[in-house]
Amino acid sequence: MKNRLVFFCVLVLVSAKLLSQPGKDPKIPLIGSDAPTFTAMSTNGTITFPDDYGNKWKILFSHPKDYTPVCSSELLELAQMQDDFNNLGVKLVILSTDTLYQHHSWKKTLDTLRYKNRDPKVIQFPLLDDNTKRVSYLYGMLHTAYSTSRDVRGVYIIDSKDKVRAIFFYPTEVGRNLDEIKRTVIALQTSDREHVMTPANWKPGDDVFLHYPDSNTGKDGISYFITPFMIAKKMK
Repeated sequence: MKNRLVFFCVLVLVSAKLLSQPGKDPKIPLIGSDAPTFTAMSTNGTITFPDDYGNKWKILFSHPKDYTPVCSSELLELAQMQDDFNNLGVKLVILSTDTLYQHHSWKKTLDTLRYKNRDPKVIQFPLLDDNTKRVSYLYGMLHTAYSTSRDVRGVYIIDSKDKVRAIFFYPTEVGRNLDEIKRTVIALQTSDREHVMTPANWKPGDDVFLHYPDSNTGKDGISYFITPFMIAKKMK
Protein backbone atom coordinates (compact mmCIF):
# COMPACT_ATOMS: atom_id res chain seq x y z
CA MET A 1 0.00 0.00 0.00
CA LYS A 2 2.85 2.34 0.92
CA ASN A 3 4.64 1.61 -2.37
CA ARG A 4 1.45 2.43 -4.31
CA LEU A 5 1.08 5.72 -2.48
CA VAL A 6 4.70 6.69 -3.22
CA PHE A 7 4.27 5.77 -6.89
CA PHE A 8 1.07 7.84 -7.11
CA CYS A 9 2.77 10.88 -5.56
CA VAL A 10 5.70 10.63 -7.96
CA LEU A 11 3.33 10.32 -10.92
CA VAL A 12 1.42 13.44 -9.84
CA LEU A 13 4.65 15.45 -9.44
CA VAL A 14 5.99 14.39 -12.85
CA SER A 15 2.66 15.17 -14.54
CA ALA A 16 2.51 18.60 -12.92
CA LYS A 17 6.06 19.37 -14.07
CA LEU A 18 5.29 18.34 -17.65
CA LEU A 19 2.12 20.40 -17.74
CA SER A 20 3.95 23.46 -16.43
CA GLN A 21 6.49 23.38 -19.25
CA PRO A 22 5.77 25.33 -22.45
CA GLY A 23 4.27 23.11 -25.12
CA LYS A 24 5.68 22.67 -28.59
CA ASP A 25 3.78 24.60 -31.23
CA PRO A 26 2.29 22.22 -33.79
CA LYS A 27 3.02 22.50 -37.47
CA ILE A 28 0.33 24.66 -39.06
CA PRO A 29 -1.40 23.90 -42.36
CA LEU A 30 0.49 25.79 -45.06
CA ILE A 31 -0.70 27.71 -48.11
CA GLY A 32 -1.52 25.22 -50.86
CA SER A 33 -2.16 22.34 -48.46
CA ASP A 34 -5.47 20.59 -47.85
CA ALA A 35 -7.53 22.12 -45.05
CA PRO A 36 -7.53 19.66 -42.11
CA THR A 37 -10.89 18.02 -41.47
CA PHE A 38 -12.61 17.98 -38.08
CA THR A 39 -16.05 17.54 -36.54
CA ALA A 40 -17.23 19.80 -33.71
CA MET A 41 -20.36 21.00 -31.97
CA SER A 42 -21.42 24.56 -32.73
CA THR A 43 -24.20 27.06 -32.16
CA ASN A 44 -25.61 25.80 -35.49
CA GLY A 45 -25.36 22.10 -34.58
CA THR A 46 -22.69 19.53 -35.39
CA ILE A 47 -20.34 20.60 -38.19
CA THR A 48 -17.79 18.64 -40.17
CA PHE A 49 -15.34 21.15 -41.60
CA PRO A 50 -14.70 21.80 -44.42
CA ASP A 51 -16.79 18.97 -45.91
CA ASP A 52 -20.18 20.39 -44.92
CA TYR A 53 -19.60 23.50 -47.04
CA GLY A 54 -19.05 21.70 -50.35
CA ASN A 55 -17.59 23.89 -53.08
CA LYS A 56 -18.02 27.14 -51.13
CA TRP A 57 -15.08 29.22 -49.99
CA LYS A 58 -14.59 29.11 -46.23
CA ILE A 59 -12.94 31.34 -43.64
CA LEU A 60 -12.03 29.88 -40.26
CA PHE A 61 -11.51 32.51 -37.55
CA SER A 62 -10.11 31.75 -34.09
CA HIS A 63 -10.85 33.95 -31.07
CA PRO A 64 -9.04 34.13 -27.72
CA LYS A 65 -12.13 34.26 -25.50
CA ASP A 66 -15.88 34.88 -25.44
CA TYR A 67 -17.25 38.00 -23.76
CA THR A 68 -14.11 40.07 -24.45
CA PRO A 69 -14.24 43.51 -26.10
CA VAL A 70 -12.05 42.94 -29.17
CA CYS A 71 -13.55 39.53 -29.99
CA SER A 72 -17.05 40.93 -29.56
CA SER A 73 -16.30 43.84 -31.90
CA GLU A 74 -15.03 41.43 -34.56
CA LEU A 75 -18.14 39.24 -34.42
CA LEU A 76 -20.38 42.31 -34.55
CA GLU A 77 -18.53 43.55 -37.65
CA LEU A 78 -18.71 40.10 -39.27
CA ALA A 79 -22.45 40.02 -38.60
CA GLN A 80 -22.78 43.30 -40.52
CA MET A 81 -20.70 41.81 -43.39
CA GLN A 82 -22.58 38.50 -43.68
CA ASP A 83 -24.34 39.48 -46.90
CA ASP A 84 -21.04 40.63 -48.44
CA PHE A 85 -19.42 37.27 -47.76
CA ASN A 86 -22.50 35.34 -48.89
CA ASN A 87 -22.39 37.22 -52.21
CA LEU A 88 -18.78 36.08 -52.60
CA GLY A 89 -19.78 32.47 -51.93
CA VAL A 90 -17.92 32.47 -48.62
CA LYS A 91 -18.99 30.73 -45.41
CA LEU A 92 -17.71 31.97 -42.04
CA VAL A 93 -16.82 29.71 -39.12
CA ILE A 94 -15.76 30.94 -35.66
CA LEU A 95 -13.62 28.99 -33.22
CA SER A 96 -12.56 29.46 -29.61
CA THR A 97 -11.60 27.23 -26.69
CA ASP A 98 -14.68 28.25 -24.71
CA THR A 99 -17.63 25.90 -24.28
CA LEU A 100 -20.75 25.64 -26.41
CA TYR A 101 -22.83 26.94 -23.50
CA GLN A 102 -20.67 30.09 -23.36
CA HIS A 103 -20.94 30.50 -27.13
CA HIS A 104 -24.75 30.38 -27.04
CA SER A 105 -24.86 32.90 -24.22
CA TRP A 106 -22.38 35.24 -25.93
CA LYS A 107 -24.18 35.02 -29.27
CA LYS A 108 -27.52 35.78 -27.61
CA THR A 109 -26.04 38.98 -26.18
CA LEU A 110 -24.39 40.06 -29.45
CA ASP A 111 -27.53 39.39 -31.50
CA THR A 112 -29.32 42.23 -29.71
CA LEU A 113 -26.41 44.62 -29.22
CA ARG A 114 -26.41 47.99 -30.97
CA TYR A 115 -22.83 48.81 -32.01
CA LYS A 116 -21.53 51.93 -33.78
CA ASN A 117 -25.09 53.24 -33.93
CA ARG A 118 -26.15 50.40 -36.25
CA ASP A 119 -29.14 48.12 -35.88
CA PRO A 120 -28.26 44.67 -34.47
CA LYS A 121 -27.71 41.78 -36.90
CA VAL A 122 -28.42 38.19 -35.94
CA ILE A 123 -25.25 36.09 -36.22
CA GLN A 124 -25.92 33.34 -38.73
CA PHE A 125 -22.46 31.76 -38.83
CA PRO A 126 -21.54 29.01 -36.33
CA LEU A 127 -19.41 29.39 -33.20
CA LEU A 128 -17.51 26.15 -32.61
CA ASP A 129 -16.88 24.53 -29.23
CA ASP A 130 -13.16 23.71 -29.01
CA ASN A 131 -12.91 23.33 -25.26
CA THR A 132 -10.67 20.29 -25.81
CA LYS A 133 -8.33 22.47 -27.95
CA ARG A 134 -8.15 19.72 -30.56
CA VAL A 135 -9.05 21.96 -33.50
CA SER A 136 -6.87 24.79 -32.20
CA TYR A 137 -3.84 22.49 -32.24
CA LEU A 138 -4.85 21.07 -35.64
CA TYR A 139 -4.79 24.57 -37.18
CA GLY A 140 -1.95 26.00 -35.08
CA MET A 141 -4.17 28.55 -33.35
CA LEU A 142 -2.50 27.99 -29.97
CA HIS A 143 0.86 29.74 -29.82
CA THR A 144 2.36 28.35 -26.64
CA ALA A 145 4.85 31.18 -26.15
CA TYR A 146 1.77 33.34 -25.61
CA SER A 147 -0.76 30.94 -24.09
CA THR A 148 -1.46 27.21 -23.85
CA SER A 149 -5.19 27.74 -23.33
CA ARG A 150 -6.27 30.74 -25.44
CA ASP A 151 -6.13 30.98 -29.21
CA VAL A 152 -4.48 33.86 -31.00
CA ARG A 153 -6.52 35.68 -33.66
CA GLY A 154 -6.02 33.25 -36.52
CA VAL A 155 -7.57 33.36 -39.99
CA TYR A 156 -7.55 30.64 -42.65
CA ILE A 157 -9.01 31.41 -46.07
CA ILE A 158 -9.89 28.13 -47.78
CA ASP A 159 -11.05 27.88 -51.37
CA SER A 160 -13.77 25.85 -53.08
CA LYS A 161 -11.36 22.90 -53.46
CA ASP A 162 -10.61 22.93 -49.71
CA LYS A 163 -7.08 24.26 -50.24
CA VAL A 164 -5.56 26.76 -47.82
CA ARG A 165 -5.09 29.97 -49.79
CA ALA A 166 -4.18 32.59 -47.17
CA ILE A 167 -3.25 32.68 -43.47
CA PHE A 168 -3.27 35.57 -41.01
CA PHE A 169 -2.26 35.68 -37.34
CA TYR A 170 -2.95 38.69 -35.12
CA PRO A 171 -2.08 39.24 -31.45
CA THR A 172 -4.93 39.30 -28.97
CA GLU A 173 -4.57 43.05 -28.40
CA VAL A 174 -5.22 43.97 -32.04
CA GLY A 175 -8.55 43.54 -33.80
CA ARG A 176 -8.47 42.18 -37.33
CA ASN A 177 -9.04 44.34 -40.40
CA LEU A 178 -12.04 42.46 -41.75
CA ASP A 179 -12.20 44.60 -44.89
CA GLU A 180 -8.66 43.42 -45.69
CA ILE A 181 -9.71 39.81 -45.24
CA LYS A 182 -12.63 40.37 -47.61
CA ARG A 183 -10.29 42.14 -50.06
CA THR A 184 -7.97 39.12 -49.94
CA VAL A 185 -10.84 36.78 -50.84
CA ILE A 186 -11.83 39.01 -53.77
CA ALA A 187 -8.19 39.19 -54.93
CA LEU A 188 -7.81 35.40 -54.80
CA GLN A 189 -11.07 34.83 -56.66
CA THR A 190 -10.08 37.44 -59.26
CA SER A 191 -6.69 35.78 -59.67
CA ASP A 192 -8.30 32.36 -60.18
CA ARG A 193 -10.96 33.63 -62.58
CA GLU A 194 -8.80 35.95 -64.69
CA HIS A 195 -5.44 34.15 -64.35
CA VAL A 196 -3.82 37.35 -63.10
CA MET A 197 -1.94 38.71 -60.08
CA THR A 198 -2.90 41.70 -57.94
CA PRO A 199 -0.38 44.44 -57.05
CA ALA A 200 0.27 46.05 -53.68
CA ASN A 201 -2.73 47.88 -52.21
CA TRP A 202 -4.97 46.50 -54.96
CA LYS A 203 -8.68 47.18 -54.67
CA PRO A 204 -11.47 45.55 -56.70
CA GLY A 205 -11.61 47.19 -60.11
CA ASP A 206 -7.95 48.28 -60.11
CA ASP A 207 -5.56 47.14 -62.81
CA VAL A 208 -3.86 43.77 -62.34
CA PHE A 209 -0.65 42.06 -63.48
CA LEU A 210 -0.32 39.39 -66.17
CA HIS A 211 1.92 36.40 -65.57
CA TYR A 212 3.55 36.67 -69.01
CA PRO A 213 2.97 38.44 -72.33
CA ASP A 214 1.53 37.02 -75.54
CA SER A 215 1.41 38.24 -79.13
CA ASN A 216 -1.47 40.67 -78.34
CA THR A 217 0.05 42.19 -75.22
CA GLY A 218 0.25 45.96 -75.55
CA LYS A 219 -1.87 45.91 -78.74
CA ASP A 220 -5.31 44.96 -77.46
CA GLY A 221 -6.07 48.22 -75.67
CA ILE A 222 -6.34 46.36 -72.37
CA SER A 223 -2.83 45.20 -71.51
CA TYR A 224 0.24 47.41 -71.27
CA PHE A 225 3.90 47.26 -70.28
CA ILE A 226 5.12 49.15 -67.22
CA THR A 227 8.53 47.51 -67.58
CA PRO A 228 9.49 44.29 -69.41
CA PHE A 229 8.91 42.44 -66.14
CA MET A 230 5.70 44.26 -65.09
CA ILE A 231 2.83 43.72 -67.51
CA ALA A 232 -0.50 45.19 -66.46
CA LYS A 233 -4.09 44.67 -67.55
CA LYS A 234 -6.97 47.10 -67.21
CA MET A 235 -9.95 45.76 -65.28
CA LYS A 236 -12.32 48.67 -66.06
